[in-house]
Amino acid sequence: MQPAWKLFTALTFSSLTRRIVFLNVAGLLALVVGILYLTQFRAGLIDARVHSLLVQGEIISGAIASSATVDTDTITIDPQRLLELQAGESYGPSDDVLFGYEFPLNPEQVAPLLRRLVTPTNTRARIYDREGTLFMDSRTFLGRGDVLRYDLPPPAAEKPGAIGRTVGEVRRWLGRGDLPRYRELGPEENGKAYPEIAQALAGQKASFVRIDDRGNAIVSVAIPIQRSRVVRGALLLSTQGGDIDQIVEAERLAILKVSLIAASIMFVLSLLLAGTIAGPVRRLADGAERVRRRIKSRVEIPDFTGRRDEIGHLSGALRDMTNALYSRIEAIESFAADVAHELKNPLTSLRSAVETLPRAKSPESQARLLAVIEHDVKRLDRLISDISDASRLDAELQRNDSATVDLRRLLTTVVAVANEVKRGKGVNGVRVSLAFEGGGPRSFQISGNDSRLGQVVHNLIDNARSFSPEGGTVRVTCRRRDKELEITVDDDGPGIGPDALDKIFQRFYTDRPDQGFGQNSGLGLSISKQIVEAHAGRIWAENRLGQEIDPDTGTPLVLGARFVVRLPAM
Repeated sequence: MQPAWKLFTALTFSSLTRRIVFLNVAGLLALVVGILYLTQFRAGLIDARVHSLLVQGEIISGAIASSATVDTDTITIDPQRLLELQAGESYGPSDDVLFGYEFPLNPEQVAPLLRRLVTPTNTRARIYDREGTLFMDSRTFLGRGDVLRYDLPPPAAEKPGAIGRTVGEVRRWLGRGDLPRYRELGPEENGKAYPEIAQALAGQKASFVRIDDRGNAIVSVAIPIQRSRVVRGALLLSTQGGDIDQIVEAERLAILKVSLIAASIMFVLSLLLAGTIAGPVRRLADGAERVRRRIKSRVEIPDFTGRRDEIGHLSGALRDMTNALYSRIEAIESFAADVAHELKNPLTSLRSAVETLPRAKSPESQARLLAVIEHDVKRLDRLISDISDASRLDAELQRNDSATVDLRRLLTTVVAVANEVKRGKGVNGVRVSLAFEGGGPRSFQISGNDSRLGQVVHNLIDNARSFSPEGGTVRVTCRRRDKELEITVDDDGPGIGPDALDKIFQRFYTDRPDQGFGQNSGLGLSISKQIVEAHAGRIWAENRLGQEIDPDTGTPLVLGARFVVRLPAM
């Protein structure tokens, strides 16, 4: 069972699952503890019990005062008073006795009355006289045939253990342990030690709440026993230890039962919630780990994009990142293969020329071989320079921050520089014109890298001039099209072959039949496409067709080539 349990906990109780379950259940437990501690049920129950005891005490004290009457069948004669009588004076009962200021509390009359009034209420009643001496205690009531029994502690009572002390402390804490402790007064002790008795003997009702050693609340009220506004004693009513706490504990037990049910439901719901979060996250992490290890040639990240939440967004982001990573790896592999292939050709030619040079006998043969060697060296230098530029282009575009680029100013500068180039190879006196169509001065602004965008336009102009006839014109036009800016570069050359329209932007591809082999690296247009796509734009090539029909092919006559660049405008 142990391996099965470890597997179950590893699959179900992940770190995220444990956090979710713990936080939800801990919040519920904190709420339950707060309810148990701050609930007003116990305080309201104590207040109601105090009010009930006060009413009950007033009734009992009134009944006791009414039962205590003067015994008129007896005459008390004081001999000393008789000797002090003067002539004409008479002797009779004192005024206090006649007006009721003095009345006895007869235990034989008070005890049955107190028994009938106190016994059904399950309260304890004690009567103290004016001096605070205990006069009567309901615990000592004995009926006919009753036996008085006291529970004595065992001879060698053991102290409660750690669990018992902990339970006691928790009960006292829940029972507001800041209440004063209750102390039982012995029969010989003065009742005025209780503050409520002292107030009752002073003619005021008083109540007090205490807790005993077990944490049970004891409510006591003291009512003065008086007749004709003269206090002759005090009645002390108190609850039995534990009767209030039994009701409170029953209420708390019901709260705990409901809390346990709620905790169970929350535990199950937390597991379900964690399953919808931790499970997909675990699968995404496993997919990312497989991508890192590349167990297969291409590993797919689990697709949760159907979920309209953060997990779905994370899955989509990871899938896009993985696809971009694989595309980058494939591009690097393809680039490395193309570079190796392009470098191998001039190296092979150079090696053959070097090996053949010692065998050349005539000066003409040696000169031809040296020309081949020089040509191949220049071709290698050109290839290495273009390859170096292409390899660091992507990283440079990622590092540089985009800025606002004014195409009007950029194109004006590039065209001006192109027209300043002296007549030479590949130029042939071809001029470059520039035109802007539509939009105001601020309508030709985009976000990007001005130097790299200038490189794109420069490459397109050089490519168009190389195919243009001598004395021709390359036309650069920039126009606004809704949310895009379009740059077109037109020439009057022979155009682009139909089979070359899809290949012209490939690395190392070149189609110049009228030029010698190896004069171009074939990376210019490829680099231009890479720069444009890094700026979220598009670039393509097409032929400009005229109205006349070519008699050889039966298709419209090609007037020249056109390169179109579209970039998102600001």
